[in-house]
Amino acid sequence: MKTVSTRWVVAGVAVVALVLAGVISFYASADPDGLTKVSQDKGFAHTETDHGAKDSPFAGYATKDVDNERLSGGLAGVIGVVVVLVLGTGLVYVVRRRKPAEPAANDERDREPVS
Repeated sequence: MKTVSTRWVVAGVAVVALVLAGVISFYASADPDGLTKVSQDKGFAHTETDHGAKDSPFAGYATKDVDNERLSGGLAGVIGVVVVLVLGTGLVYVVRRRKPAEPAANDERDREPVS
C-alpha cells in the first residue's frame, strides 16, 4: 500500500479550505443564523449593538473598499483561511515535540565511573 506524505495531505486540506472560502461561500444561505433568528422571533433584535471591530477591513464577511460583492466576500474568506493556516502552523511548530539533544561524546558527566 502506497502512503501519502503529510505535506500532500496538508496541501490538499489548504486547497479545499481556500476553494470553500473563496468560491463556495458565495452560495451560503443568506438567512439569519440561529441567534439572529431567535432575536427576531422573540422581539429583541432591536437591542443589537455594533461591535468594536465594525470598521475593520473584513467586518461583515466582506472586504472593505471592494465593490464587487462576490469578490469582496471571497477575498475576505481566503484571507481569513490564510491567516488561520499561518497561525495554526506557527502554533504547531512552537508546541511540537522535539527530539532530545544527543549528549556530546566527550562530555565527562555522561561517562560511567571507572572502578
